[in-house]
Amino acid sequence: MYFPAALLSLFASFYSARAATAEQWRGRSIYQLITDRFALPEGANPNACDPGKQDFCGGTWKTIRENLDYIENAGFTAIWISPINQNYEGPRSAYGEPYHGYWIQDISQLNDRFGTADDLKALINDLHSRDMYIMVDVVVNNVMATSTTPDYSKYFFKNASMYHSYCPIQWGNTTSEQNCWLGDDKVPLPDVDTTNPTVVAQYGDWIQNLVKEYDIDGLRIDAAKHVQMDFWPQFCAKAGVFCMGEVFGGLEVDPIAQYQGPQALDSVLNFPMYSALVEGFAIPGPGNITAVSTVFEQSRSKFKDTGLLGNFLENQDVSRWHNISVDPQSLYNAMVLNWMMDGIPIIYYGQEQLFSGAADPYNREPLWTSNYTESDTYKFIKALNQFRNFLVKTDWLEQETHILTTSPYGIAVMKGQVISVATNIGSPPRNNTNIAVPSPYDPSSEMTNVLTCQQWVVGSEGYLDVEYTKGGTPVILMPRSSLEGSGLCGNSLTQNAGNSDRQVSSAGTLSSLRMSLLPLATFLLFWTFYLL
Repeated sequence: MYFPAALLSLFASFYSARAATAEQWRGRSIYQLITDRFALPEGANPNACDPGKQDFCGGTWKTIRENLDYIENAGFTAIWISPINQNYEGPRSAYGEPYHGYWIQDISQLNDRFGTADDLKALINDLHSRDMYIMVDVVVNNVMATSTTPDYSKYFFKNASMYHSYCPIQWGNTTSEQNCWLGDDKVPLPDVDTTNPTVVAQYGDWIQNLVKEYDIDGLRIDAAKHVQMDFWPQFCAKAGVFCMGEVFGGLEVDPIAQYQGPQALDSVLNFPMYSALVEGFAIPGPGNITAVSTVFEQSRSKFKDTGLLGNFLENQDVSRWHNISVDPQSLYNAMVLNWMMDGIPIIYYGQEQLFSGAADPYNREPLWTSNYTESDTYKFIKALNQFRNFLVKTDWLEQETHILTTSPYGIAVMKGQVISVATNIGSPPRNNTNIAVPSPYDPSSEMTNVLTCQQWVVGSEGYLDVEYTKGGTPVILMPRSSLEGSGLCGNSLTQNAGNSDRQVSSAGTLSSLRMSLLPLATFLLFWTFYLL
């Protein structure tokens, strides 16, 4: 069928207008979930899912859609779902079934265990109608096998020449990490040769078509450091959307920071700050606040853009926070920093319910056992999201974060007008313990703790004194007058609070463009077919 060039150009512009950029993701907060473990179909047995057995438990794209209110009501403006592509199909592996979605077989096909193409499109359309974004997890480094001599005909790349020859990884050797196979001899993961021009071209066409077909807003890229760095700019350019990569690591900033920028990816998951927050806030733990301030300062100079980093405390590859830290206040304090410093906050499903699973597979519990209750942690996250969603309507995202003070008991940071104080002392009250926070505010200025609505007054010489006689709760302070329009602490909620143009650019514009361009495109497409 012939299409006039002008019409093709219009459609290209239409798709381009829908693509969500890094800048549009900057103000989002993300709820990460594993499709198989988020929600069950009606009538399914809610007691049949044992994470330790590594079986499919029954979640689908349709059941995510049916429970979006739970996510939206907590204030999240995006979701990140586990991989959607066809996974290993065959006898049960040594490590169970591919319920998680990371054992890719044919990446060009959808995973029918989770539903149909129409189910996935319905989920994404529903998200967009709520002005929420969709981030899809993709795996391009490898496929999955049950031997080191697999049958390549079942994969997207069907010729062995498109894969690196088998070799076990020598950790710490970059070439080996990029060219050798992840997994082990029980479940090896054949490594795709992403230096092969045919592979590069076909991966580019695949991701471009996937993003357009399903109207995807962003990608989370699995095992990004196991692919040579210069692959990513081409791949993400073809995708045309925000790319956040997994570059697994610890406290060291340099090995991870090198993967953010025009030479690699828009963003990476913030493993250095995650590791620092564990060092500084987990109970029991070393209480090493210096780790937090050190990573913070190094990140400012070494990352290209800290505002785009993915801030997290849990995910599918690390133990739950509540498994490594017994005190819920340690979680709340660490979360305040993830929300109130630079970066995009990410919550892993079940974190809001204080799930406590250890490492894989026990950190992949079914969420339905919580009955989707609005727990205290859920309400705390809801308050953080409500406040941050208010702030992103102003110029807050553009403001640089500064450390105001550190002590053995915690840290105080300031971004824009907001001062956040996080402590590592835990829930029990501690007399004669305080953090004196220097501020730029005049003495007697009125401040509000947005988490409790308690009113504060700035002391002499601009200091704010945070005492812990009632336990180690976090504090987020903002000038009382600046909360107007936020809907918080007795203030009315207005749609035009702050600089509303910023919010429209990061949320409303994309939705508006979809609605305004779609009728025109449909009209022209109809007449094109009619006249041919």
